[in-house]
Amino acid sequence: MRLSQFFLPTLKETPSEAQIASHRLMLRAGMVRQLTAGIYSWLPLGHRVLKKIEQIVREEQDKIGFNELLMPTIQPAELWQESGRYDDYGLEMLRITDRHDRKMLFGPTNEEAITDIFRNDVRSYKQLPQMLYHIQWKFRDEIRPRFGVMRGREFLMKDAYSFDIDYESARHTYNKIFLAYCRTFTRLGVKAIPMVADTGPIGGDLSHEFIILADTGESEVFCDKKWLDKDLTGQGVDLNDRPGLENWVQTTLSDYAATEEKHDKANSPISGDDLIETRGIEVGHIFHFGTKYSEPMGATVLGPDGKDTPVQMGSYGIGVSRLVGALIEASHDENGIIWPESVAPYKVGLINLRTGDDACDAACEDAYAKMTNAGIEVLYDDRDIRAGGKFADMDLIGLPWQIVIGPKGLKNGVVELKNRRSGEKTEVTFEAALNQISA
Repeated sequence: MRLSQFFLPTLKETPSEAQIASHRLMLRAGMVRQLTAGIYSWLPLGHRVLKKIEQIVREEQDKIGFNELLMPTIQPAELWQESGRYDDYGLEMLRITDRHDRKMLFGPTNEEAITDIFRNDVRSYKQLPQMLYHIQWKFRDEIRPRFGVMRGREFLMKDAYSFDIDYESARHTYNKIFLAYCRTFTRLGVKAIPMVADTGPIGGDLSHEFIILADTGESEVFCDKKWLDKDLTGQGVDLNDRPGLENWVQTTLSDYAATEEKHDKANSPISGDDLIETRGIEVGHIFHFGTKYSEPMGATVLGPDGKDTPVQMGSYGIGVSRLVGALIEASHDENGIIWPESVAPYKVGLINLRTGDDACDAACEDAYAKMTNAGIEVLYDDRDIRAGGKFADMDLIGLPWQIVIGPKGLKNGVVELKNRRSGEKTEVTFEAALNQISA
């Protein structure tokens, strides 16, 4: 993409309403613009990152056998009245009345809707397990939306739901999701620590939040410092080996980690230098809640004994749009964002130091064509502005690599290659730069 054709409204000054790094940088980098309190338009650069994160989340869900569907944003109140949550959920739920005076709501979550789908189409335990997910926009009417997309009112979520015949099967599904989440966040380039958590309004008896440690997090968290170096890739774990998967999960959770609601300071198993007390950003939350929804909503199947049996359910969320902000909080410097390659909007920023110079223009066009043909995503800064503005914008938007082509380098047959994360700059031939970027 040529920057002269790309909508990238960067800002030199920090907007006064931005209180944390991710909000400041997303506004300055032209990723989002606020439409109204807690509701944002995602501009082209931000949208590209959002779709990259969404795709990684999708791939890891597919790998463990979950099926993608899409449920509506608007739900009938009757479903929530059946489950008993309509009056309990609170003012965060945006309630609507349509022209026929029917009570509706903008979905804050989808347990009721997915249970309705299941109960209408699944009859026998032989059809289990069923594992479904969707990636959809949600709305929660936060009393004080703040911190940009980190705590907005409208947000993009991945929600997965599972249906099993008994607790042992449901626990196996929970463990599969646990492993998938660990792998998802590893691919996204962050350490998200699974912590024992409160179930909140979702309900249930088993729950873990996946937390990125950050001073700007919304709540206090507590964990063993061993988590900082722990491998969460689950390499070699067989999803179909129930005892092996269970053992891996339990071994992973053997080191202490808990949210504020679950941490008992008086009886903490670790303390002193071994205990990290900090704040954290929740980017995922998984629940097993048994028959909390299946019993009141009649989601039953014929069991092996021929009797109607309420299914065991679980719910598993990842905050896709929140992750954009969380990744920035975890990876930035005084000059701007530093994207992990897996979610960067473009892999390379190509800078033409002297637009309008025939030799520079020709060399940049050639480099742009070669990288594009090699399948490398490139943002080519072909604007006729000062070099300082180009460098500042490239550092601000945080692309992993920068290739700078100018008259001096061309005379010597080299380009400048910069690694955004390390800041290292080297003068190499374009072919050498291309090999390093492609490695």
